[in-house]
Amino acid sequence: MKYLDEFRDPVLARRLLDEIRERVTRPRVLMEVCGGQTHSLLRYGIETELQGNVELIHGPGCPVRVTPAEAINFAQELALQPDVVVASFGDMLRVPGSTRSLADVRGAGGNVRIVYSPLDAIELARKKSDRHVVFFAVGFETTAPATALAVLQAAALGLDNFSLLVAHVRVLPAMEALMAAPGCRVQGFLAAGHVCTVTGFEEYDDFVRRHRTPVVVTGFEPVDLLGGILDCVTQLEEGRAEVTNQYARSVQRSGNVASQDVVGQVYEIADTPWRGLGVIPAGGYRLRPEFQMFDAAYRFADVASQQVTNSSVGNSGSSECHSGEVLSGRLRPIECPAFGTRCTPESPLGAPMVSSEGACSAYFRYQSQAGR
Repeated sequence: MKYLDEFRDPVLARRLLDEIRERVTRPRVLMEVCGGQTHSLLRYGIETELQGNVELIHGPGCPVRVTPAEAINFAQELALQPDVVVASFGDMLRVPGSTRSLADVRGAGGNVRIVYSPLDAIELARKKSDRHVVFFAVGFETTAPATALAVLQAAALGLDNFSLLVAHVRVLPAMEALMAAPGCRVQGFLAAGHVCTVTGFEEYDDFVRRHRTPVVVTGFEPVDLLGGILDCVTQLEEGRAEVTNQYARSVQRSGNVASQDVVGQVYEIADTPWRGLGVIPAGGYRLRPEFQMFDAAYRFADVASQQVTNSSVGNSGSSECHSGEVLSGRLRPIECPAFGTRCTPESPLGAPMVSSEGACSAYFRYQSQAGR
């Protein structure tokens, strides 16, 4: 428990740990949805402290790790086109597609720029009017409002040299897919607080009612997570299944309505491939027809049709990467034969080891706490 001493309230953290142990009458299996939660659980030794009481399965994690190889391949081909600039957040550069990454393509002469917001990409398009700027729009519901606003701004400015490669995904449909998967062992979910700041948590009511599975919205600090785990196991022990909010300082039941409105104005819900899980019904967003001129797949349809893909939609990149089994809880990262040997952050086989929030990256960084 020495790792909890890094936190500002280790006394409360220890008390919550003790309450969880006292409350659990048999081992419980919970899934945290967000990679930021995964890193906190491992960094502070919470997973280790709860062994024998609560098994934590590390779910979808972050949008970087679930972005399909097909989308990354397309971004790579665009970066190699004359007069095209691909703008991306930095954490996407090292994620492998079918055979290489955006960083590899940049090293080979492709035009790839790191930006810190979609508005940076808008400004790049304004300054480089002789280039077409494609922003790689990756993220959960948390980042979709910002890219939607970028589209609206591009439209207002009349920017003809700006488009999005849309790879936004939605969390709840992925939870549905995981619950429907054969052998699913998840008994309760720790929902991602940052996603719920946008979406709220009303939409989880029907999910909980149908699956009889508790969903607890929680944050990312140790006491946030421990409070969420305690709430979840208490419901399970009492035979209840409810949606509760342990992150009230940031999340409201209805979420951020203004953000939801701008997303609905620009995007529509669509079946979307998730890396390791395949195509998930209603699993993401696509631009509405009225904004088609800002869709890179439409603007560069010839490139999309010509790109060479060595694997099916939703694959994991390397055949050695077991990302689908990891994010569905069928395999712990340290149980993968390649973990820490052929697959490391410096030489990753798949997205879960590349992403700063990926489960494999978390286990590699904190593997002494994770029981390796």
